[in-house]
Amino acid sequence: MPNNVLLEVENISKIFRVQGKKLHAIENVSFTLEAGKTLGLVGESGSGKSTLGRLVLRLLDSDKGKITFDGTNISKVRKKALRPLRRDMQIIFQDPSASLNPRMTVGDAIEDAMAIHKIGTKASRQERVSELLKRVGLPDEVKYAYPHELSGGQLQRVGIARALSLNPKLIICDEPVSALDVSIQVQIIQLLLDLQKEFNLTYIFISHNLAVVEYLSDEIAVLYLGEVVEQAPADELFHKPMHPYTQVLLQSILKVPDRMENKQELLFIQGEVPSPLNPPNGCTFHPRCAYATDECKSVKPGRKEVSESHFAACHLVK
Repeated sequence: MPNNVLLEVENISKIFRVQGKKLHAIENVSFTLEAGKTLGLVGESGSGKSTLGRLVLRLLDSDKGKITFDGTNISKVRKKALRPLRRDMQIIFQDPSASLNPRMTVGDAIEDAMAIHKIGTKASRQERVSELLKRVGLPDEVKYAYPHELSGGQLQRVGIARALSLNPKLIICDEPVSALDVSIQVQIIQLLLDLQKEFNLTYIFISHNLAVVEYLSDEIAVLYLGEVVEQAPADELFHKPMHPYTQVLLQSILKVPDRMENKQELLFIQGEVPSPLNPPNGCTFHPRCAYATDECKSVKPGRKEVSESHFAACHLVK
């Protein structure tokens, strides 16, 4: 693995058992992520984005495949041996209030991970808490507050501070701004970008908001029913989408035109996402695809190279 690659995921899959049936949550997903870069994961609800993030962190165990983090194969590492590695891998949740203990003050919540990993003394940890709060734009007295006393934006800043407390290399951002007001979203996004530059952080940014993903990401992977149907550098994906699912996703973004003659019709994806308990044969997107052929309905498309670093799983890509 090249020196600049922090994370390499190779053909990981995850199946859950639900009422005696197999739910294919993640199917043969592969990607690499360089240190200091951001990979955006996009797709409709139920596409497997959050599950993939949890597999990378080993919060869930994959059924097959390999995950290499910072040169170490963590796929089969035992839980006890995994703990030291967790200092370098953190997560920011969509709902920070649900991830914080309501009976712990903000200061104790941020300090908790440092105490678990036996970092410093109580006094040095409290000093670190104050530094982190200041860095994420919160006053020092917030450390004495309880989660219910803070706004959604303040809580998400606390979540970011907690993720930074162990000086991680990789942070999974799981829909970190979707529950916030638009004005607060902009502040949090800018904070994440500033922190990335300052600490050379590597992000996996999970979102259904394509505009946010385009702004933040260096590369984007599009998921549909647990499979990556297209992956490319962010600029290329937005200017040259190849998979029909990606094309419709991009056309569904609400944009304000600079002139009325540039106004475009807002499109929607027809139909519902099929049940992962009973996915369609062939291409899983074919029941909703306007270009589906008989081949699409019976043969699963392989991953095809569109150009360097741009791949799509579609029979229409030649």
